[in-house]
Amino acid sequence: MPDDRLIVALDLPDAHSGLELARQLGPAVSFYKIGLGMLTGGGLALANELKQEHGKRIFLDLKLFDIGATVEAAVRGLAQFDLDFLTVHGDPHVVRAARRGAEGSATRILAVTILTSLDRGDLDDSLIVPGNVSDLVAQRAARAFDAGADGVIASPQEAAAIRALPQSEGRLIVTPGVRPAGAALGDQKRIATPAEALAAGADHIVVGRPVHAAPDPAAAARAILNQIA
Repeated sequence: MPDDRLIVALDLPDAHSGLELARQLGPAVSFYKIGLGMLTGGGLALANELKQEHGKRIFLDLKLFDIGATVEAAVRGLAQFDLDFLTVHGDPHVVRAARRGAEGSATRILAVTILTSLDRGDLDDSLIVPGNVSDLVAQRAARAFDAGADGVIASPQEAAAIRALPQSEGRLIVTPGVRPAGAALGDQKRIATPAEALAAGADHIVVGRPVHAAPDPAAAARAILNQIA
């Protein structure tokens, strides 16, 4: 059985590139993330093909945010693609609307707490209330769980604090910002290795560039899977 704790981010320009990477990675990788960057390049078609024809699990990372009625309608439409995970912003009104839209489907709603590329200076620029980033992430996670989120997206550095919340029982923690030891940081500021993220309480880790930009993506994926085995 493939280890679906590893989610490979298909942060590539179009569906053709994404399908080619999935072909290279083969049966070892069973879970893929498709984000906004590929949406106009055939991302939904790719999600459908990987799911229906190749039996892969799909995480659609759109981080939806809008008024409740619009979020509900968008999620209802997307849930028809038989997605496994779908992200929305963690504001309670957004989470509640997404839950209504996903009703009757197997799509699990994951709430974004604070993007892993942001630090306190970025939050100050956005007029976010004062406080330690980790504390704010835990508070936002608790409110998202209370609103009905199936899980949250959070950096590995906050996974332990979220897992300690009483509301986290039976909920998912998915961590981007994961970099194998020695990998370049890219635009992430709050990171950990795959093993550290899982030890901190994450259920799934999301890895992009360290796999798709590697000279041998399949070998890079296998190395990560060995680290978390």
